[in-house]
Amino acid sequence: MKVIKEHQSWFSLGIIWAGAVISIPSLLVGNTLITGMGLSKALLVTLAGYSIIVVLMILQGIQSTDLGRPTVQVAAQVFGKKGSRTILSIILAIACLGWFGIQANVCGAALANLLAVSGMDIPVPLASLICGLIMVTSAVYGVKVLRVISYIAVPLLVGISVYGLIEALTGDSLHIIQNYKPAGAMSFTDGLAVTLGSFALGAVIAGDYSQFSRQRSDVLKAALFGIIPAGLLMIGAGAVLTIAYQTSDITATFLSITTPFIGGVVLILATWKTNLVNAISGGIALINVFNVSKEKEKWAVGIAGTIGTVLAVIGILNYFTPIMSILSAMIPPVAGVMIAAYWVLGKGDKNRWHEVDGVNILGVVSWLVGALIACTPVVLSFFPSLPQVPNQPLIGIVISFAVYYVGYRVSAQKTVILEEN
Repeated sequence: MKVIKEHQSWFSLGIIWAGAVISIPSLLVGNTLITGMGLSKALLVTLAGYSIIVVLMILQGIQSTDLGRPTVQVAAQVFGKKGSRTILSIILAIACLGWFGIQANVCGAALANLLAVSGMDIPVPLASLICGLIMVTSAVYGVKVLRVISYIAVPLLVGISVYGLIEALTGDSLHIIQNYKPAGAMSFTDGLAVTLGSFALGAVIAGDYSQFSRQRSDVLKAALFGIIPAGLLMIGAGAVLTIAYQTSDITATFLSITTPFIGGVVLILATWKTNLVNAISGGIALINVFNVSKEKEKWAVGIAGTIGTVLAVIGILNYFTPIMSILSAMIPPVAGVMIAAYWVLGKGDKNRWHEVDGVNILGVVSWLVGALIACTPVVLSFFPSLPQVPNQPLIGIVISFAVYYVGYRVSAQKTVILEEN
């Protein structure tokens, strides 16, 4: 009996990717960019950053479309089966735990501000703890809760963001926006690092969603029409609303757009929706990293969410920029190695792809070298007394690409020489 593979249209794939971009983190990126640069420069950085993300998504996504496999299986060629599962799971766990903490922190600030309007004052760390624990508890119940909250949160978030934009661009705030001068001085490359870091993981694991596409062009269309418009809308909204309401606090901005109650509820629901994904994905990643049984998934989800909650309590939101810079350094080099193997060495031919058992040392070392070099400027920034290095967010992917390509060529040449002798 012939098994018919279920395909998805490029439009449905684009909607999935657009939905991932329509989130509080995208607003936070706009909020962060606009505090250090003008609006036109912030939008240019956004366009550049998401254009790079789209290129990575297309190259990564097509690999999975060609092979009909998710990212972790496609990466088994360059990292080995065990190496791929471990490396991608570690990166996913780190990203999910960090994002959980940031979102719970935003939610906690929203809850504290909302209660303050009602005359009840509680510290943001305590509110973040309460929000985090509620999110963890609901995440344990899995996808059913996520689906319900998503249906409510996404339309509300888009609605209030668009409403706020219209109010800002047609009201008295327009003059403020036109004459805005940033308080800080963020470089273009630093802004690019923040933008890339906000969706770098989504670009690398694009194949998890594109593996069911019919053809390569579907991935291209979905990435172009799903990512760039949604990214510009949300990051642009975060930037414009920050100027219009003259505050770098995204929670204060939302409480001012309509009423404190409506803004606070939308913010809480939006962060809750995203953190359910972070907790569930983080739990699965921990299972893979520590090789524990699938039956303990609920425990893993609970642990992942609890760690994220602790990060929220200690105020991880205050370190948003360096966290995005670290993610933009660690994650893209994975794509650099995979692109070198599939598109350059393999010439984009799926018949040249093959899995490698265990760990492929060349792939792991190539990724690690690129990631460590790219992370150096971020780490040095924590120690102002040491010599500083300019942040170059694309250097990691270039170095990992080059190390893998050269290493593969050298090893292949040695193999030929040995065979001839």
